[in-house]
Amino acid sequence: MNVPPDEQYMRTLAALGAYVNLEATGRRPSTAPPTLDRMRALVALMAEPQDSYPVLHLTGTNGKTSTARILTSLLVAQGLSVGTYTSPHLERINERFAWNGDPISDDSFASVVGAVLELADLMAEPPWYFEVLAASAFRWFADIAVDAAVVEVGMLGRWDATNVVNAAVAVITNIGADHLDYAGDLEGVAYEKAGIVKPGCTLVVGEPEERWRSLFDSAGAAAVWRREEDFACVSSSIAHGGRLLDLRTPGSSYDGIFLPLHGLHQGNNAACALTAAEALFGTPLSADVVEAGFARVTSPGRLEVAGRRPLVLLDGAHNVDGADALGVALTEEFATLERWILVLGSLRGHDPGDLLRALDPNRIHHVVACQPDWGRALPADEVAAAARDAGVTAEVVADVGAAVATAIEMADEDDLVLVTGSLYVVGEARAALLGG
Repeated sequence: MNVPPDEQYMRTLAALGAYVNLEATGRRPSTAPPTLDRMRALVALMAEPQDSYPVLHLTGTNGKTSTARILTSLLVAQGLSVGTYTSPHLERINERFAWNGDPISDDSFASVVGAVLELADLMAEPPWYFEVLAASAFRWFADIAVDAAVVEVGMLGRWDATNVVNAAVAVITNIGADHLDYAGDLEGVAYEKAGIVKPGCTLVVGEPEERWRSLFDSAGAAAVWRREEDFACVSSSIAHGGRLLDLRTPGSSYDGIFLPLHGLHQGNNAACALTAAEALFGTPLSADVVEAGFARVTSPGRLEVAGRRPLVLLDGAHNVDGADALGVALTEEFATLERWILVLGSLRGHDPGDLLRALDPNRIHHVVACQPDWGRALPADEVAAAARDAGVTAEVVADVGAAVATAIEMADEDDLVLVTGSLYVVGEARAALLGG
């Protein structure tokens, strides 16, 4: 029986939803230790599609997706056909698989994921949700014959489903306090992230802390390139609609390059991406390629302007390091705004009070606490209580779209409405504001 494409897409999503999903639950089953066995078995049934193209593998506490998107744009500007796998998505699951920056179509998604699910049914131990998605992306990239794939780790690295790749280039953007329920402490985080390094690869380290030097040196890379030593964002200044960057890589330097993203931290992400591209090619990129690649970069949900008068910003900061970077960006680029009104939601395992304290409660006029439609969402009343404990007035409007509308109605033209605390909150807000 022929099934209409849209119905097949919905059936595929429903079938995928039956698999163990750590993104929704937050914790693996207590009887399941970390393992790549399921993922290895699944890609073996598919004849190892992830080995069909060179892979640039990215991990880090913050900045992975922005770095992946910048790197993809650079490789496309160089003339490559590029597959990109990122997570989580903001509005539609198709965003996770991209070809030259464009998300996979519904028909192709249903076809490739459906085929992988058929294989999964043959396995003695079925794969999990994220494993199915990663394997499907690898297969799709092989089917469309990409020249290279940019693959973002879902969580930490060593036991992440994406770590069946044999990456030519590994990137560690930074080390911060996140996923400590799995890693234990910062040392554990660094150790887990170093697990993506494969023998013979080039390791690009965006984390400048000296305390991790011996760990990264001993991880097995053929070469280790470090930010501030081998590459750097030499300067980053505010420009209309983004940043003007001076960048240095191991092989060259690039001055006055425009990046259409907000935030001082994006300069470091750009330096990591540019250095990773140079590592892949074994030679510097031309200034024309860098300029063209950077000019086309977007990073939805990362200091994204979604409205004006009042200014509405979407940012998925969900941990203290992300909030620190967000606070610096707000102070530097949006200092003239009178008051900050936050639409704030969070997931279990994160303390929204920590995020508010990192942003500076004295600058926050009011919090509208919300709750995204996601299994790990923290109840909105707990978010509001955390805001009040931090010294900020708060109210509860559980629905994200309604919370955004409430904040905008409350704001004056010169105020800032900031939607933050989780990418899941940002995704729902983005759909409400921009009609996604």
